[in-house]
Amino acid sequence: MKTYVLIPGAWMGGWVWEPVVRPLRDRGHDVHIVTLSGLGGHEDDRSRIDFDTHVDDVLSVLAEHDLRDVILVGHGTSGVVAGVAADRAPDRVAHVVYVEAFLPHDGSSTLDAFAAPLRADELRSIRDNHGQWPVPDEAAVSEGQGLSPEQARWLVERFVDHPGRPLTDPVRLSRSLEDQRATYVVCRLEHFDERLADDVERMRSAPGWTFRYLDTGLWPMVSAPGDLVALLEEVPDNDDHPPPHVARPRCG
Repeated sequence: MKTYVLIPGAWMGGWVWEPVVRPLRDRGHDVHIVTLSGLGGHEDDRSRIDFDTHVDDVLSVLAEHDLRDVILVGHGTSGVVAGVAADRAPDRVAHVVYVEAFLPHDGSSTLDAFAAPLRADELRSIRDNHGQWPVPDEAAVSEGQGLSPEQARWLVERFVDHPGRPLTDPVRLSRSLEDQRATYVVCRLEHFDERLADDVERMRSAPGWTFRYLDTGLWPMVSAPGDLVALLEEVPDNDDHPPPHVARPRCG
């Protein structure tokens, strides 16, 4: 049995992992879901929610259930949360899975990964939306992502605006990201030429990192849950395993 802690990305609560949770539990695994503060509904005041709040949400689940040898899974923007939580709890987290995710970098925020013009646009939208990152529309969610219209609608109807500060606060790491044991999951429909962000590409040379590929879009837990479950089951959950090799993309 393996222990998974699943963290949803922007605009989503733990509900987004529903298509993955039951198959993992049916296979005998222990699965915990984190709904980050401000994403469980339409709270009135999210101004006090910052990046550390979201990391503490994850650490609280690890401590409350006294979890060890955890496979910590972060999706999208929550890759940064997962990476920092693993950095702060190395005695509990054995492996981090970054599902088409942003990576944490000491002294930088999540939105610092965006190109300058786009970052400026997103910061402006957060400011104009009372400190919250507004949800995308259904067309933006569904276009080219391998989702059916029903799946895209299911997502968008449950999205809530994301607290802004967790995306704009600089993060802190005590150890090099290259020292983590991690799997990076590339969702191919999100990459026209399979080129990844430079900081992600650099992780190919890290000895404890491996790259895996799914032929789907940005929300694989919805569009390809079976494939994602199979991939997660292959992730090692303790340090007795040798460092994984770096997988290269398949042809086609």
